[in-house]
Amino acid sequence: IHHQVWMSHGDRIEVLPAGFSVTATSAHSPYAALRHESSPFVAVQFHPEVAHTLIGNDILRNFIFGICGCSPSWTMHSFIESTVAAIRGRVGSGRVLCALSGGVDSSVVAAIVHRAIGDQLTCIHVNNGLMRTGESESILRFFKEKSKLNVIDVDATDYFLGELDGVVDPEIKRKRIGLGFIKIFEDEAHKIGEVRYLAQGTLYPDVIESVSFRGEAPIKSHHNVGGLPEIMKLELIEPLRELFKDEVRELGLELGLPEEAIYRQPFPGPGLGIRIMGEVTAERLRVLRQSDVIVLEEMKKSGWYRKVWQSFAVLLPIQTVGVMGDGRTYENVIALRAVDSRDAMTADWSKLPYELLGKISSRIINEVRGVNRVVYDISSKPPATIEWE
Repeated sequence: IHHQVWMSHGDRIEVLPAGFSVTATSAHSPYAALRHESSPFVAVQFHPEVAHTLIGNDILRNFIFGICGCSPSWTMHSFIESTVAAIRGRVGSGRVLCALSGGVDSSVVAAIVHRAIGDQLTCIHVNNGLMRTGESESILRFFKEKSKLNVIDVDATDYFLGELDGVVDPEIKRKRIGLGFIKIFEDEAHKIGEVRYLAQGTLYPDVIESVSFRGEAPIKSHHNVGGLPEIMKLELIEPLRELFKDEVRELGLELGLPEEAIYRQPFPGPGLGIRIMGEVTAERLRVLRQSDVIVLEEMKKSGWYRKVWQSFAVLLPIQTVGVMGDGRTYENVIALRAVDSRDAMTADWSKLPYELLGKISSRIINEVRGVNRVVYDISSKPPATIEWE
């Protein structure tokens, strides 16, 4: 019997351990799955947890309920009850700040923490100068009109752009942005008074990508994980730390959040700072913002926005020769990125219609001053990541 599985390893088992027998092989792995001959021990070389392993759910279901004998008592409702109780027990009568970016992760965190402690929660939305066109205004308007959250707006554009001046290394970008957020949260906490906790929307994929294995560099430092200072005055509350994005969306619906908040495409905490390859400047932000508006408009107009996991523009650190009118140009390149995924752990590039790609490309080149070429990224994750930095 042949099954499709996802194997993304550079190593393999060469010698079978004592007491184990092989239950699956592949062209490149003679021991792709093992089981112990007398004890309830099993092992796999591939990833059963990703969508590309077509029998993954069956494997995990059999392991959890068959081999381990667990019962399926975990539900999203029970998760809410236990999480609310845990937050109440930990916080007591204390106060909590919530980092509210406006994305689904932070919105769900704010909703569940607010359910637990009510007005003891203060949300802070930080405009780091790296948001999309009209993003901060739209977020603040949404929460003012459709929630009972107390939201403080902090415009830190000048601070963040100053911190990123001349920085080209993506890891340094992420860490400076992370440090900047924490500094602002601590400053705001001091203004409010006695605040001990910071709630934020860290997910399990953020943790995985920010962990360093065997002393190697992490895949990338997420601004809310790998970018945090070692000594932080605020204690973290991360109720979504063991959840994936699809579970967070289910949780948000269970909490009663509107679909427009739940089904927004993911947007990175560092914002456009990691979609600009190289140095972040006001001019490069203008180019990317105007390009990004066109991408989102055309994706929504065509009905593809909800069909893909993520779609966005990236400004590359190169210029190319072009022709406009009768003259030579030497201007920027925009890369389009659209991916299909279920949990962001793996992703395939989206097969968007040629007509849609052509329209987006034509509009960007004709409407965004400083761009003369548009390319489409057809890389999957792995080996590429979804974001370019």
